Order: sequence, then structure tokens, then C-alpha cells
Amino acid sequence: MNPTARDDEPTVTPVPSPFPTATVDPEVIAEEHDSAPDLPKVDARYIWFMVLAQFGVFMAFITPLAISLSIRVNELAPGREELLGYITGAGALFVMLTAPFMGVWSDRTRTRIGRRRPFMIGGMIVGVISLVVMALAPNVFVLGFGWVLAQWGWGTVLSNLQISTADRLPEEQRGKVAGLTGFATQVAPVFGVILTVGFVGNSLLLFLIPGLVGVVLVTLFVALVHEDDSRGLPKEALTVGGLLRKYLYNPAQYPDFSLNWLGRFLFYFGLTLNTTFTAFFFASRLGMQVTEVAGIIATLGGVGVLAVTAGALGGGFLSDRFRRRKVFVVTGGALMAGGMVLMAVSSDLPALIAGSLIVSTGIGMFSAVDQALLLDVLPEKATDAGRFMGITGFATSIPQSVAPLVASSILLVGVTGDEKNYSLLFLIAAGLVLAGGLVILRIRSVR
Repeated sequence: MNPTARDDEPTVTPVPSPFPTATVDPEVIAEEHDSAPDLPKVDARYIWFMVLAQFGVFMAFITPLAISLSIRVNELAPGREELLGYITGAGALFVMLTAPFMGVWSDRTRTRIGRRRPFMIGGMIVGVISLVVMALAPNVFVLGFGWVLAQWGWGTVLSNLQISTADRLPEEQRGKVAGLTGFATQVAPVFGVILTVGFVGNSLLLFLIPGLVGVVLVTLFVALVHEDDSRGLPKEALTVGGLLRKYLYNPAQYPDFSLNWLGRFLFYFGLTLNTTFTAFFFASRLGMQVTEVAGIIATLGGVGVLAVTAGALGGGFLSDRFRRRKVFVVTGGALMAGGMVLMAVSSDLPALIAGSLIVSTGIGMFSAVDQALLLDVLPEKATDAGRFMGITGFATSIPQSVAPLVASSILLVGVTGDEKNYSLLFLIAAGLVLAGGLVILRIRSVR
């Protein structure tokens, strides 16, 4: 079968609207989903070059966040660690505001090499420039500008790789590929830190070596994975007002996509509540200083990668094998909730570690299978996949921006002095991730 065939689903023009309760008959949607022709299977070349490309993007993009940015902030503004939060927050805000626009632009691009590959190429160029800017930044302001460029450049590459999976993957391969890419993106930052540890004294190499890996692996995908010529696709005139309306859609028209959006929002809100104050939480429960738990957190992070990988690969492959998504998403949310509750009521290291590893396994399973489920319910894949993938990004970026502020308030509930209510924080987080999984159960067009 031809792995380059495009999705031929019928399209419906969305109407901007607030987020109401779904009014479309879910039984009709389920019947339409079951009877719609599926995409042909992609070959191993596509799958493995996709996995390698996403690995490369995370090497280039997340390594600075893991180590390089912190080193540069410390060099440019010693003792001002809080500036790192402002820099990363500015980058996240920029991506949140521009992602749907970039998705719409990608959807409407008409070139000989397709719709997605031009944005991968352009994103790589901007991404490499951003690494040089951060490496040579004379002050924190320029460093922050470089990180915004990095978010824009490498984020554009990553989003178009993910949109490509919406364009190309049939239902029976989505869980497998989501599991493999989830594994790749988890281990990439670890390899990035290991690769750059010997270049801590050389800012340029600290940023460019992981970037080079990203360029090589993404270039392999662009050069060796075919994408159809998009010049023959219909063109749609778009005004500024029309573009702004693309940021909204009618949830009642696409209830399953809306439920997936809400479930993902709740999941990432709970996850962010759980992870924002991890170091402080461990220090409080173990009666230690924050600096003293750094080794524990680092070790736990390394082992946690294995737990996330097990959840992602296991959930992704099994969801394809049994042609079921929802049970694995709900199981992932339940595992996370159980692990968070265990951590909330524990005060000794073994129990805290056990709870953390259970949470990590749930993260891997939920995120990988929910990515496959998203592709199952994504509206208008033939014409507006980039737009709806950009809208999906709000379900992640809003919690990551708002949840830390909410967490700070929760920690002060019912306590006095220097105490912090970590138990309440983790219990609320558990409730949110469990609710995220239960919301997914309401989706009717996917089993």
C-alpha cells in the first residue's frame, strides 16, 4: 500500500463558539467513525525516521532547558535563579499564542515538497540561530529572546512532525508510534545532558552539539520520507478576522475532540501541580534541606525515565493490539492518582519513591495513548490538522502557565508559619488526573 496517501475525510467548516456541552448525537458520530475509510499503513521507514526526528528535536530543544539555560543564567546573573522562570515562561506564552496560527499556515502551504516539510526546514534554521543567540548572549534579555526563538523554531519542527502523524497514520498504528516517540522524547534529554557534560565551560558547544544532533536527525526525515506535492490542494482566502476565528471552533460540532481536550487539560493541570514543587516536597517530608535532596531527585528522575518508558511503550503497543484506547488512558490516570495519594500520605523515602515511580508509569501510559486517541478524534484532518493540533496545545500550555500559581495558593490552605500543605496539593492533583481519565470515557467514537 502507498504510505504517502493523504487523508480523505469529509470536512465541515467550524463555527466559533464558547465551550458548551456537546449536542451532537454521539451514536451517529460513532457510526460515521466506524464506517469511514482508514488511511493505509505507513512503512517502517516512516516510523523510525519519525522516532529519530522527534528524538533529535528533544535533544536540541530540551537539553538547554535541562542544563544549558541554567548555566547561562548563572553566568549572566549570579544568584538570580528566578530569572530562569521568567525566561521559560515567556517562551511558553509565545508558543501558546502562536501555535494555532502556525498550524493554519502549515495547513494552507502549497509547495512541491508538501505542507509540513517547509516548516520543518524553516524551524530548524530558526532553531539553530536561537542556539547561537543563547550561547553568545551578553545579557539575560538576549538570552530570553534566544529561548523564545528556540521555542518558535524547534517547536515548529516538532508540531509539524506531529501533524504529519495526523496526516499519515492509520488507527491501527497510532498507539505504537505514540509509544515509540514517547520513549524517544523521554530519553533524548538524558542523552543530551550526558553528551554536553564535558562542554560546560564552552557555551557555544554546550548549545550547538545537541543542536547538531537535532539538525542531522530531522534532515534525515525531511530528505528520506516522502510527502505529497500540495500545490494541487484547494486554496482558501484568509483574512485577519478569519485567522483569529481559527483559534476557536464549535465544540458541539466535534464533541469527542472537545472531551479529549478537556481530559488532557485536567491531566496536565494535575501533573503540573504534582511536579512544580517536587524538590521542596521531598525536603519537607524527609526533614532535609532542598540542596540535600538534589541527589535523590536526580536519581529518581533517571529511574523515572524507565517507568515512563514502560508506561508509554506498554500502553501504546497494547492499545493498538487490542484496538482500545480509553481503558489505557483511564488506567494511566488511575495509576497517577494512586501514586500521588501514596506520596501525599507518606513520610519515608521508600514510600515516596514508590509513589513517584507509579506516577511516572501513569504519565507514560496516559500521554502516549492519549496522543493516539487525539489522532483518532482530530477533526478535519485533510484540511485543518495543523489548526486543531495547535488548539490542542492550549490544553497543555494553559495548565503549565496557571497551575504553578494555583499550587502556591493551595500550599497555604490551613497552615501557619512556614508550613506548607503538600498533602492537599497532591490530593487535588490526584483528583484532577483521575478526572482527566474519566472524562475520556465519555468519548463515543473511539473504544
